[in-house]
Amino acid sequence: MTTPVTLCGLTKQFGAVAALADVSVDFAPGEVTGFLGPNGAGKTTAMRLILGLARPSAGSALIGGRRYAELDRPRRIVGAVIETAGFHPGRTGRAHLAILALGAGVGAARVEEVLDVVELAGAADRRIGTYSLGMRQRLALAGALLGDPAVLLLDEPANGLDPEGIAWLRRTLRGLAGEGRTVVVSSHVLSEVGQIADATVILAGGRLRFAGPTTELTASGESLESAFLRLTATATATATDAVPIAPAAPAAPLASKGERS
Repeated sequence: MTTPVTLCGLTKQFGAVAALADVSVDFAPGEVTGFLGPNGAGKTTAMRLILGLARPSAGSALIGGRRYAELDRPRRIVGAVIETAGFHPGRTGRAHLAILALGAGVGAARVEEVLDVVELAGAADRRIGTYSLGMRQRLALAGALLGDPAVLLLDEPANGLDPEGIAWLRRTLRGLAGEGRTVVVSSHVLSEVGQIADATVILAGGRLRFAGPTTELTASGESLESAFLRLTATATATATDAVPIAPAAPAAPLASKGERS
């Protein structure tokens, strides 16, 4: 699995303001990339553009060189959890995944596999209405994994997990990246990102502030939190991602592991 995600001059304008302004960056296969930014930075907008849920005003968002709409079997290539998942409270976890599996074109055996991966097999026949927030997060991740995708886009996947669950998530995402998948994790828990992310991308005010190895941010002894606050301090965007449209030089793509060694 070697499917990069590439943003090239990606811009999304809403009226007179822009949620994203000329963002260019690569998310590399085989790595976990922390996708960071304050509220209103444009992270969710970028993920929605990658998934074809909105159209860019300019630029492109490509998955393995193609737009999401051009993918033959998109759920086999991209798995995503970018907003609070909608679950029918009266449906069981297994039934929920079985319905998603039909849309993804995968069989019942895969449902059982992902239940094991997210450690929900023992609760699969319980109604979702009885699940804790952390269990619902695991179920959402199971849904994203159904198609055995090469790319995972996850927004706050640790939300609701207890310490043991966070440790499990860390191991799981590292393992998925180790299989060559492109794993993008948006989170406000910087301490966790620092432990898991090979690379970090930081947005603020709709603009790219940093893209590179996570170790580059902390090489001088600065904490990830301190570096994040420094890089985002000058952002003047409002809560609606308001920044004026203006040309900006494309950022250099993230280097692969081989190029960094």
